[in-house]
Amino acid sequence: MFIGRQKELKQLSAELSNWKRKTAVLIYGKRRVGKSTLINEVTKSFEGVVINHMCVSSTFEGNLELIYQSISECLSLPNMHFDSIFEMMDYLKTLNKKILLIIDEYPYLKQTRKKNEVDSYMQIVIDRLPENVKLILCGSYITIMKELLTEGNPLFGRFSLIQHIHDFDYYESSMFYPELSVKDKIAYYAVFGGCPYVLENLNSDLTLQENIVNMLLPETGLIRSHIENIMLKEIQKSFDVRILEALGNGKKKYTEIRDKLGNSETGLLDKQLKVLLDMETIQKTEPINRRNDKKKQFYEIMDNLMRFYFSFIFGKSGTISRIGEEQFYNRNIKPSITQFISRRLEGIVLQYFHRMSVLGEYPDIEDFGSYWYDDPKTKTNGEFDCVLKRDGDRYDFYECKYFDRPMTLEECKQEKEQLEMIRGIQVSGVGFVCSGGFTFEDEKEFILVDGKRLYSFD
Repeated sequence: MFIGRQKELKQLSAELSNWKRKTAVLIYGKRRVGKSTLINEVTKSFEGVVINHMCVSSTFEGNLELIYQSISECLSLPNMHFDSIFEMMDYLKTLNKKILLIIDEYPYLKQTRKKNEVDSYMQIVIDRLPENVKLILCGSYITIMKELLTEGNPLFGRFSLIQHIHDFDYYESSMFYPELSVKDKIAYYAVFGGCPYVLENLNSDLTLQENIVNMLLPETGLIRSHIENIMLKEIQKSFDVRILEALGNGKKKYTEIRDKLGNSETGLLDKQLKVLLDMETIQKTEPINRRNDKKKQFYEIMDNLMRFYFSFIFGKSGTISRIGEEQFYNRNIKPSITQFISRRLEGIVLQYFHRMSVLGEYPDIEDFGSYWYDDPKTKTNGEFDCVLKRDGDRYDFYECKYFDRPMTLEECKQEKEQLEMIRGIQVSGVGFVCSGGFTFEDEKEFILVDGKRLYSFD
């Protein structure tokens, strides 16, 4: 069953059904994020021949021969050979058929020649694209695929549609386990994130603990293997893994990462952080009221699953093998997993506000994120993680509670009193998001969002 990606599916379907203009599509995103699934779904309605070729780690000539072979197989013809990729395209032009040519994992082909050489060939292919042929270039190596979009690259400006495929957000992820309670949906997303490959392999008939013990803690566990052999394998040559260990379960300033590594040479660290940012392994955040203030910038791991791995599992293989997965979970994860999930709820709520904003439910929202305050009277400072900025520098502050019970009016009033005691912040509204709901009805003093509302968009 195809889940999510409705916007991307609609865009791609429209592009491939329009024969009034030249179509060259670029689709990229990290491995196992669902690019091929999206393409396969849209090709079901393509009225013509679909030639779907996967490039491999080989020579340029070897890859071309395999492309020729894929064309022969899809056309049910004996193996054909062409003297060049241009001759191949000329041949496709002669066919009285509508053709969709998909070149998947394009970086393997691109890297067979010196910089931009293959891109130059592909530029000519696109510029001379026959009227009966549509082309999709797809790839998982994000930094390499992003090169195609830079102004100095031969393929710059050549694509009629560009799709950057990301992990699912909390709401789309919940479609893989619709029968779970709101509290469990939050927990599953907090631990396992939004990678489609991971989500489709979860067993929602089991508890969160059982899924962690079965698939994350064993060295050969399916999801742990995905992290260590896929997610980390592709980038481990470009960074010191201790950077991710330092980030672990939380945000870190540049100086904190530097000190954790014990390295006074910042040039290498700068380069490694840039690679991790480009590969979308980490992200750089800043308070919405301190944009461009470098002293208030933080780094954090983007993927919830990887964050969980580096918080609880990384470097613990020996302990897990000695005491067993069950005991390791009970001793090392169970005591603090609720706190871990609670911190991820704040990110879920920001995704909720993003969705609501896109739907037009908050037309006066200018920004959302964290808010930094300095209280000179008490000589304290800190950060609120879930704040909406409205027109006129008005800020709504939200407290997020991962409860299995409703939040009371008294608890809300106490939280508001603590907020009002802090100087140096501009409060226009106070809201609460509670997974367990509230014991009282909506009233004018607070903005209330219960767990059910987080998952109600249909």
